[in-house]
Amino acid sequence: MKPYTHLLALVACLMACNAPTSEKKPNDMDTFKTKNGKTLQVTPIKHASMELNFDGRIIQVDPVTEGAEPFTDYSQWAKADFILITHDHYDHFDAKAVATLCKESTVIVTNANTAEQIDKCEVMSNGDTLRLADDLTLYAVPAYNITPGHTQFHPKGRDNGFILEADGLRIYIAGDTEDIEEMSQVNDIDVAFLPCNQPYTMTPEQLRHAADMVKPRVLFPYHYGDTAPEAMESAMEGSGIEVRIRDFQ
Repeated sequence: MKPYTHLLALVACLMACNAPTSEKKPNDMDTFKTKNGKTLQVTPIKHASMELNFDGRIIQVDPVTEGAEPFTDYSQWAKADFILITHDHYDHFDAKAVATLCKESTVIVTNANTAEQIDKCEVMSNGDTLRLADDLTLYAVPAYNITPGHTQFHPKGRDNGFILEADGLRIYIAGDTEDIEEMSQVNDIDVAFLPCNQPYTMTPEQLRHAADMVKPRVLFPYHYGDTAPEAMESAMEGSGIEVRIRDFQ
């Protein structure tokens, strides 16, 4: 083998070894247009973690380095303009990930429980509204368990789901919840992220009930753990809702 061939092989090896553990391909991303032609791009990371890129502004949702597999090296991701944290369970909140993603101007938004573990953040309770920018508004909505024997996981009134309104495009990130009655008041949703893994969130049948209440244009089941994608797709048959299965296991 010629010397330059050795060098090329070494470079290729080093690039492979140092590649980001969470690197996403273009087809992992979904893009939506707002009423004024702005772009919102959704990149699934894992479980309940995702990156939203709205008109060049980075929004990280429930970033976790090691609490949910696979390991995510957030130093390989862009610094966040906003970080949204639904609650403080280990698979939704990770102080290390938050610190890695923060820059001086980053705005962190979370509930009261999680706020006790972060130096500086905006605290939202169910029903609160926060204007993040002229074209970006955040609403905190209820997220809790209702199945007997499961209510201790996510008690009513403690945790948040979020509705993010980006230049008129409405995105519902439900957080850890079941098909609660308040979902019937979640209206005009373009994109919804609904969890599907009992005992902590919903069964496929509950997912269908929740989707029928929310009526999103596009549904991403997320936080689905050991739930088979086929079971979720089967439950959603005939709903008229576009279901997109992405890497949110």
